[in-house]
Amino acid sequence: MQWRTDILGDDFQACAFEAAGPDGVLRTATLVRHTPLAPAQSTLPARAVLFLHGWSDYFFNEELAEFWARQGCEFFALDMHNHGRSLRPGTHGGYVADLDNYDAEITAAIGIIGSLRPPGAAPQLILMGHSTGGLIAALWADRHPRVASQLVLDSPWLEVHGSPALRRAARTMVEPFARFWPESVIRLPERAFYWRSISSAAEGEWALDDAYRPPHAFPVRAGWLSAVLSGQSKVARGLNIDVPILVLISGASANGMFWKESMRRTDAVLDVNTIALRALSLGRTVTLERIDGALHDVFLSAPRVRADAYSRLSRWLRAYVFD
Repeated sequence: MQWRTDILGDDFQACAFEAAGPDGVLRTATLVRHTPLAPAQSTLPARAVLFLHGWSDYFFNEELAEFWARQGCEFFALDMHNHGRSLRPGTHGGYVADLDNYDAEITAAIGIIGSLRPPGAAPQLILMGHSTGGLIAALWADRHPRVASQLVLDSPWLEVHGSPALRRAARTMVEPFARFWPESVIRLPERAFYWRSISSAAEGEWALDDAYRPPHAFPVRAGWLSAVLSGQSKVARGLNIDVPILVLISGASANGMFWKESMRRTDAVLDVNTIALRALSLGRTVTLERIDGALHDVFLSAPRVRADAYSRLSRWLRAYVFD
């Protein structure tokens, strides 16, 4: 395993590794770590953060890493297989047939984080996930109790738009295709509204690599959609995550086939009211923060809005992490 200077610059390093899923297939993932220049410390931070990106996405938010460093935490992000730094020729971007297939690389990444310290000095882990990464993080935490000490979810995709009935109907329709033609593309209307709101190539402030985070996202494939719907069904039945959970969402959603100015200050991807209700199914200790004016990724919102989000996150950390 070899760490190299990351695409984000000298303050970041990355290493690619392989992990075998439950189906025995080896898949490539990439672990990114924040390595800011700082005076030598006599002790290592007691805590580490592992961030999971959303679907058709990758880690690029340097400000988020710097926030966690200021909290005294080591920061790591995982570009999961078929995403971002882990994309390989001949593979379908964003594709996974079962969300459980991410378990091996998440577990391996945590092992790598622990291996960077002396034996017996593994840090307490804060697991953080955005959108589909939030769904994956929640399911992983439920299957691996007490590995993470806290769970932070940024607009997690816990439920489809509308209602559970819509999810069940969608699952019924997509299941035959997922079973027999899992890699077949489901033709859906292409919208780049969220990308437009965040990319500096459009009307946002964030420099995105379009190969890693394409404006119209990767093609939706039947197996992937079935995997997401299956994961959401598990959340709907109720998880039993036994650590404190923070869920951050926008104060409102904006949907539709045409661009609206309100999409600059709302979640243009998810139904936040549905997510707010579904968050209560995650575990016994759930804190919900609704951020007025926030985008789908609350930490990519306008400076004033994301300052509010960081303030609320800091308050929660004081209560549940640094108590």
